[in-house]
Amino acid sequence: MHITVAGKQVETGDALKTHVRDGLGTIARKYFDHALEANVTFRRDAKGHAFVCDINLKAGRNLFMRGEGEGSDAHKAFEEAAEHVAKRMRRYRRRMNDHARHLAGEREPEMGEPARQMVLARETEEEVEADAEPAMASGADHPAVVAETPATIDRLTVGEAVMRMDLAHVPVLMFRNRATNALNVVYRRGDGHIGWIDPRTN
Repeated sequence: MHITVAGKQVETGDALKTHVRDGLGTIARKYFDHALEANVTFRRDAKGHAFVCDINLKAGRNLFMRGEGEGSDAHKAFEEAAEHVAKRMRRYRRRMNDHARHLAGEREPEMGEPARQMVLARETEEEVEADAEPAMASGADHPAVVAETPATIDRLTVGEAVMRMDLAHVPVLMFRNRATNALNVVYRRGDGHIGWIDPRTN
C-alpha cells in the first residue's frame, strides 16, 4: 500500500511518518490487505490547540474510507483516526472481502458512469443579510464553481451504497440502483438514521 504523509503548517518528521506507515500497514494486513493507497494529513484545529489527523484510504476501485482523529500531539491524533478506520474495516469486513474478490476479477466489474463533482461558492455574510443570490460566475446564471473533480456514479444495491457512504464518511451518496437502474440517493439524516431517495413513480 502506498502511503503519503503531509502536514498543513505541521511538521511531519521521519518518526511520525514511520509511525503512520507502520500503523496503517498493520491495520490493512489485519482487516483488508487489498488496500491500494492512503493519504494522511495533519493540521491544527480551529483554535490551534490540538492536532487533527485525516486519513483517506482507497481500498479498491471506487471504494474509499475516511477516518479523523484529534489529540494533544500528532501521534495521538493519528492513533484516533486509525482506530476509526479500523472500526469501519471490522464492521464491513465481510462485505469488503466480497468487494475484494469482485475487484480481483472473479467477476467482471460494472463500469460506473462518469460524472462531475463540484463545490459551489459560499454566500457571503452580506449576501445572506441582503437575502441576495449566491456569488455568480461571470456571465452565467449559476453560483461560481470553486472546485471541480471527476466522479463516478456506480451501479449498486442500496446496502452497498450505504456501506460506501459510511466507509467514506460522507453525508450523501448518489448511485444507480442495480435493481431498477434508476438514480437513487442515500444520506445521513439528522437523527442518525439513513434516508433513501428513490424517484420512481408507481
